[in-house]
Amino acid sequence: MQMSIFFCNFVRLFCADMKSGRYILPMMVLAALLWGTLFARAQYVGSGSATFAFLDLPVSSRQNALGGENISIRDGELSSAFANPALLGSMTHNIVQIGYAYYGSNHFGSAMYGYNFTDRDYFAAGIHYLDYGKMQYAEANGQLTGVTFGARDILLEAAYARQLGPMFTIGVALKPIMSFYESYSSIAVGADIGAHFQMRDSTLQIGLALKNIGWQLKGFHSEESGQHLEMLPLNLELGINYRVKHAPLRFSLTIHNIQQWDLGYSRLNETELPVKEVGWFDMMMRHTIWAIDIVPKSEKFYFTISYNHRRRQEFYLQDQRSLAGFAAGAGVRIKMVRVGFAMSQMSKRNFTYQVSLALDANSLMKQNPASGSPSKIVE
Repeated sequence: MQMSIFFCNFVRLFCADMKSGRYILPMMVLAALLWGTLFARAQYVGSGSATFAFLDLPVSSRQNALGGENISIRDGELSSAFANPALLGSMTHNIVQIGYAYYGSNHFGSAMYGYNFTDRDYFAAGIHYLDYGKMQYAEANGQLTGVTFGARDILLEAAYARQLGPMFTIGVALKPIMSFYESYSSIAVGADIGAHFQMRDSTLQIGLALKNIGWQLKGFHSEESGQHLEMLPLNLELGINYRVKHAPLRFSLTIHNIQQWDLGYSRLNETELPVKEVGWFDMMMRHTIWAIDIVPKSEKFYFTISYNHRRRQEFYLQDQRSLAGFAAGAGVRIKMVRVGFAMSQMSKRNFTYQVSLALDANSLMKQNPASGSPSKIVE
C-alpha cells in the first residue's frame, strides 16, 4: 500500500515538473545515450579488455568513506560531481577543493573548482594525479640494476549539469586521460553521463550514472595491425539514499557495474588449486555498496561507515583477519572551510588514508553564497 502511494506521488510530481513537455526532449536524449552506449558495450565484450583502472579510485575522502563510490548524495560536496556530474548544484558555486590519498607507495592528489553560470547551469573542472613512485629496472634474471623509473596517471575533467526542475538534474563530464609508464605512454578520452532525482524534502535521492564511456586514442604498444587500443572501464551505476526525517541518519545503496554480471576472476594456471565458484548471492552482493551516514539537519558535520562486498572478497586473505571492504570517514564544516578524512583497508597491513579540504570562495570574498541550505533545490 505504501509503495503504491509513493509511486502515485512520484508520477504526479514528475508530470508536474514536465510543464508543457519542455523537459521531455532532454530526458529522451539522455535515455538514448544510455541505451546506445550499452548496445556498443555489448558489441565490444569478448573482443578486448579495459584499461585505466585508476578511474575507479575514489576522488575524495567523502567518496572513500562511502565505500569508494556514491552517485546519489547531493549535499554540496564538490567532489561528488566527479562521481556523477548531475550532483553539481547551487552549493558547489565558487568552491575550491583539494585532496590527497596515500596508497602504500602510491600518491593520489586532486584539485577541483566549481562555478555556476546561472541558477540552473552548473560547471566544475578538476585534475587528478596518481604517482606510482619509483621502481627499479631489473635484468632478465631478476638482478636489480639500481636504476629507477617512474609511472603516473593524469586525469583532466570538466563537468556540466543542468537543473530541469525542482527535483531533476542531468549532467555530463568530459575526461581526457594520460598515462606515462617508463618509456610507454597512452592517451584516452572518456565521458560520464548522469541524472539525479531528489524529493522536495530531501528524504529520498536517486542517482543514475554511466561512467567512463570512451577508448584509447594512443595505445601503450603497437601490433601488426596498428595501435593496440582498449576500452575504458565502463560502469553503469544506480544509487539511492534515504534520510530519516526525525533522526540524523541517512542510508545509502549503490549498485555498480550493472552492465556486467560476472565480477569474479579465475586463475589461468591449471596447476594451481581450483578457485571456488562464486555463488549467485555472493555475485549479487559484489555489485553493491552499503553506507550509513550520521549527519544532523544542519549538515555541519558527518560520520560515515560503509561496506563494499566486492572489495572485501577480492582482498580477502584466508585465515587472516582484516577490515578489507569496510571504510569509515568524518567531515566538518566550519564557516567557509570543509575538512574531510577517510580510512579504508586495501590489504592486510596497509590502510589507505585520504584527506580533503574545501574552501568556499564566496565567504572568502565576502559575497553572498549561491544558495542557502545544501538540502534545498533551486525552484
